[in-house]
Amino acid sequence: MIRLFKVKEKQRELAESANGGAPIKKQSAGELRLHKDISELNLPKSCIISFPNGKDDLMNFEVSIRPDEGYYLGGNFSFSFHVSTIYPHEAPKVKCKTKLYHPNIDLEGNVCLNILREDWKPVLNINTIIYGLYHLFTEPNYEDPLNHDAAAVLRDNPKMFEANVRRAMAGGYVGQTFFTRCM
Repeated sequence: MIRLFKVKEKQRELAESANGGAPIKKQSAGELRLHKDISELNLPKSCIISFPNGKDDLMNFEVSIRPDEGYYLGGNFSFSFHVSTIYPHEAPKVKCKTKLYHPNIDLEGNVCLNILREDWKPVLNINTIIYGLYHLFTEPNYEDPLNHDAAAVLRDNPKMFEANVRRAMAGGYVGQTFFTRCM
């Protein structure tokens, strides 16, 4: 058994010397799966993915969503994704970088989306998450809120909710909270 390890080590040394001495970084299963997910993305035109740290860092990326219908029409919302090496057995960590008035996204950027929490399954992928985020803009859900004030206004007075969303997206105050322009 010890001889097998020595043979493997010798093969690795030969491979490294053939490549100019630079060790080959082995990709984790999570990186391999994420690479597959990203290569198979089928996003709506209103969603754009970018890699601020370069294509070498697939585990951290951003998605911009510009809803083309609903209360958030015309807004531009940015989300950061951090994917662990044990993906897909653990859901990616997603944060909204744009401060917005939304029942399912709090003022710190935490996102209330069931597939990022208790309903996550390894068969789900990045495409599913992005469509789920997009759906939050077309159909905000007041029944499972993170921002309870926004949820109450949406439930009780949809016209006022729409006015608050417009005011927040244009850059202004909703109650005591200031929102920067995101249109």
